[in-house]
Amino acid sequence: MRLEKYIDHTLLKPESTQDQILKLCEEAKEYDFASVCVNPYWVKTCAEALRGTEVKVCTVIGFPLGAATSAVKAFETKDAIANGAEEVDMVLNIGEMKAGHYDAVQKDVEAVVEAAKGVCVKVILENCLLTKEEIVKACELCAAAKATFVKTSTGFSTSGANPEDVKRMKEAVKGHCLVKAAGGVRTYEDMEKMIEAGADRIGTSAGVKLMNREESEGTY
Repeated sequence: MRLEKYIDHTLLKPESTQDQILKLCEEAKEYDFASVCVNPYWVKTCAEALRGTEVKVCTVIGFPLGAATSAVKAFETKDAIANGAEEVDMVLNIGEMKAGHYDAVQKDVEAVVEAAKGVCVKVILENCLLTKEEIVKACELCAAAKATFVKTSTGFSTSGANPEDVKRMKEAVKGHCLVKAAGGVRTYEDMEKMIEAGADRIGTSAGVKLMNREESEGTY
């Protein structure tokens, strides 16, 4: 796969303006990235800006905490898809994962998968808040819930992706899910390491800099 097609070109800062969102879309078209990833409010804007291109519109659900109810996450998913989202990145219920309430975690993911009706669902585990064992178990639950991807991080917590976690996730899903690495992928070398470890997609706000082999100072 071409390197640019690994990249979800991302802008999730709360202070993002329409001009910045439209610039994101222009960059995504120029470099032919896999998608733009934006907050739900901007989905319709991006869908219009990217109409007729191969760049998909991705959005986030229950972001960045994952602590909304399953009903709210499902509604948010349906609304985003109605507005033009072609992929959704939901945040796992991290508190329930930490508590060992695995049935609740799986049902939460299933609610979004069902609401998505075949649209790609990526589940953000927020690995920095989980133990290695919890990461593996979360991957197994997401695979059982028929998620499309498991994803390392929101980029809004204490740390982002690392190759060791990507490899661990790739092994844990046993081919039932793909893996997205996000948060802290700031150089071309970082991206290469994530892909080598098993990442099928890279979430980054530094897509243009990565393709030009320049280092980014951003955190996502």
